[in-house]
Amino acid sequence: MTSPFVLPPHPLAQNAAKEVIAKMHAYMDMHPESELHRVGKMFGVLVCQETCMAAFSAQLDGSYEHEGFVPPVYAMETPPIGKSKQESQRLQKLLFAQYNLINGKGESKNLLDIFASEKPIVPAEIWFSNSKSNTQKIRDIIPPSGAGECCAPKLLQYALMQGLHPVALAEFWVGASPKTEIRKEGTFYAPCSGRCRPILKHMLQGIEMDPEPQLQHAQKLCTDIHLLYEDDYIIVIDKPSGLLSVPGKTDELSASSYLSKQRQNAYVQAVHRLDQDTSGLLVLAKTPETYKILQSYFQRRDVFKRYEAVCVSSEIPSDRPKEGLISLPLLPNPYDRPRQMVDPTHGKTAVTRYMICEKRPDGTIRVDLFPLTGRTHQLRVHAAHPEGLNAPIVGDRLYGQNCTENNRLNQRLLLHAAEIVFPHPDTQKTMHFCVSSGF
Repeated sequence: MTSPFVLPPHPLAQNAAKEVIAKMHAYMDMHPESELHRVGKMFGVLVCQETCMAAFSAQLDGSYEHEGFVPPVYAMETPPIGKSKQESQRLQKLLFAQYNLINGKGESKNLLDIFASEKPIVPAEIWFSNSKSNTQKIRDIIPPSGAGECCAPKLLQYALMQGLHPVALAEFWVGASPKTEIRKEGTFYAPCSGRCRPILKHMLQGIEMDPEPQLQHAQKLCTDIHLLYEDDYIIVIDKPSGLLSVPGKTDELSASSYLSKQRQNAYVQAVHRLDQDTSGLLVLAKTPETYKILQSYFQRRDVFKRYEAVCVSSEIPSDRPKEGLISLPLLPNPYDRPRQMVDPTHGKTAVTRYMICEKRPDGTIRVDLFPLTGRTHQLRVHAAHPEGLNAPIVGDRLYGQNCTENNRLNQRLLLHAAEIVFPHPDTQKTMHFCVSSGF
């Protein structure tokens, strides 16, 4: 079986998805009152050696069961409702205990057991509450709401219960786009990290899997680092796409760890971060004192940054000015990290200035992006969101368009940190670096 977390999905799953999308468009034509016209929904397909099947997340138009789709993992007639918050949480845990999911070895676990060792998922209303003592609240929300009702667990549960042999799985969006998340009609998405990844980690055991492909080896990427400047205080490099800025959860090499080892494990710390898929200028400190000084520059916004990007421009409104500001507050999606979502209530201020530099015959535009704040994935979300540029960056695996319709999305993320200006932490001399992307 191919990994469900690798995009684009296997061609067999892509073809099956096209059939489901066509079927749902016909359904929407016959049901003008359907929720798909207002909010849309995630659908999924699973190709097995013996047959193919489809699913939708949670309920569709108020029902867990529709002809032609697999049934839910656990069919509840009426959701439990408690008279108090504590009673509701107790009933929810009892419900989670009814979700028994099997894996390729024939082993069964309920949701409480699957999520017992997982890091708690904290919804926005708790994360941003004024109370600092949320330990009990956080403990009480495992597993996350909606766990077990997504497409992937439904499909695998049905297939394994029937003794089928899974080959390829794909999830995709059908219907209207939501206002908070970037979900577009017909676009493929990997299963969510919060609800689905822990479940799939259990369910895929015993199923022979293809190894997840590596675009490039981290060691090779480290040798591609272009050193632009170094003194006793700072290092400035041109980071290649695909290389982490700082160490992650795995042992994979990062720019800072590689440079530290090169200097016999001396102190080397990235002052700011570039996404793994983003290339360009990265500033690193060589002492803790320098790190603190440079951090204060970024916090006071004394640093000028310019990024170059190529975006898919087919949906940009015709009246969109060539220059302007995008202000969309951002919040981490607690159920699908590292994805970010737009949230006017709980999100933190995120502002980007943009300048459309060139419109190209292939339907893309070259854009300069100037982040005035430094939120995670800020430029990528502001480019892709309908209230932003409405033009996702080419190669964006999280917020981009349909891989099957645009082969450009199979390449690297076309986002590059091209220019940076900041005071030297010791001499206060203006440091100015510029490296064009060549996009």
